[in-house]
This record gives sequence, C-alpha cells and structure tokens, in this order.
Amino acid sequence: MNDQKRDLQTKEQAPKPTEGAQSSPTSAWKRLLAKKWVFPATYMAAAAIILTLMWVYQDAGKSSLKDLGMDSTPTVTDSVMGPDAVSVNATAETMQWPFKDRNELEVVLQYFDSKASSEVRQAAMVEYGQEFTPHMGIDFSKPDAQPFDVMAAMSGKVTAVEKNPVVGNLVEITHPNGLVTVYQSLSDVKVAKDAEVKKGDVIAKAGRNELEKDQGNHLHFEVRQGQGGPALNPETFISGH
Repeated sequence: MNDQKRDLQTKEQAPKPTEGAQSSPTSAWKRLLAKKWVFPATYMAAAAIILTLMWVYQDAGKSSLKDLGMDSTPTVTDSVMGPDAVSVNATAETMQWPFKDRNELEVVLQYFDSKASSEVRQAAMVEYGQEFTPHMGIDFSKPDAQPFDVMAAMSGKVTAVEKNPVVGNLVEITHPNGLVTVYQSLSDVKVAKDAEVKKGDVIAKAGRNELEKDQGNHLHFEVRQGQGGPALNPETFISGH
C-alpha cells in the first residue's frame, strides 16, 4: 500500500511535458533548411522580387516623363545651329565662276595682289576722276562685248540688291561658309534681297557702269570674307581657275 502511494506521489511531482515543446519549431526549421531545394528557391524568389521592383520603378519614371510632356527616348536632330546650318555629313560646296563657260570670256581687269610685282599691281589699278584705286575683283567680258548671263558662284542668301551710280547694279550673296560674293556692273537683275539662290542660278546679265565705262558690257566679280570684310582673290577659291 505504501509502495502504491509513493508511486502516485512520484508521478504527481514529476514535471508534466508541455504539448508542442519549444524544440519543435526549431527542429522544423532545421528539417526545412536541410532540404536541398530551399536555398535555390529562396534565391529565385528574391531575384523575382527585385526585378519586379525595377520594372515598377522604370514604368513609374516613364509615366512621370510623359506627364511632364517629355519622352524617355532621346531625339536626334539634323541641325544644331539653326536652319542655315549645313549638315555635318554633307559635302562642302565648291565655288564656280559666275558664268557658264570660262572659255567664252576674257579677263579685262585683274585682281590687285599686293604680293605681285610692281608691273602687275599697276595693271590692276582703276582710274576714276583723278584718283587710282586698287581693283579688288576680277572683270570679265566677251570678246564681242555682248551681255552674258551672270550666275551665283555658290548657293546662299541674297543680302543686297542695289543700284549704285558708280559701280552700277550690284548683287551680294552671303554663303553658309561665311564668304560673300559680290557682282557689279549688272543689268536685268532677276533676284531680290533675302531670296535663296542655288549655285548656278542666273541672277542677272552683264552690263555697264560708270567706274569702268570703257569696258562696255562686263561683270565685276568679288569674293569677300564676310559682309564688309576684306576682299580676297577669287582665283584661290576656284579649282582649275
């Protein structure tokens, strides 16, 4: 009888195990992590979350740009200098003589070259009244002194059309490269100021002027470095002269 009481007391005093002991969750995680597919699956899930966040961020950025009237795609324009700029890839236009056939005309007065010999410089002087001035262009005429078509030496914009009492009718064309060509002693002018002309367009006919009246119908042709700039020898800009 006493033995039964002792056994009963021993059972009552012994700690009762708690259902779902603390070691159970730890053991479950250990068993889960022990499986080979856990780490690859976790990595793939994390990568998917990151990619999703990136897509959401990019879409939000595009939407913000569109809301501001902007596009995320850069636009390439052909011109960075305005409408008069020449395309970078375009071939630079060369200058031609301001008439159709050089062989049909003769030079009646040369350009004054300060580096030339004294004799050549004297031959390139123009007498007007009692004064001699250097001739800053080249004068052309036909052997029979008949008028001929005057053409634009290069493409450009007509920046002056005037009637001068000394040099006669004149036309000035400014070109994209900064050069300016001047045509004097004209008749039958066919262009107006601010007109755009192409290389070879007929702009007038050769005529007469007071300064060089002894030459009859002829063309006085100049090349200048910018409007009002220094005169340059036209032959240096035309290949084959």
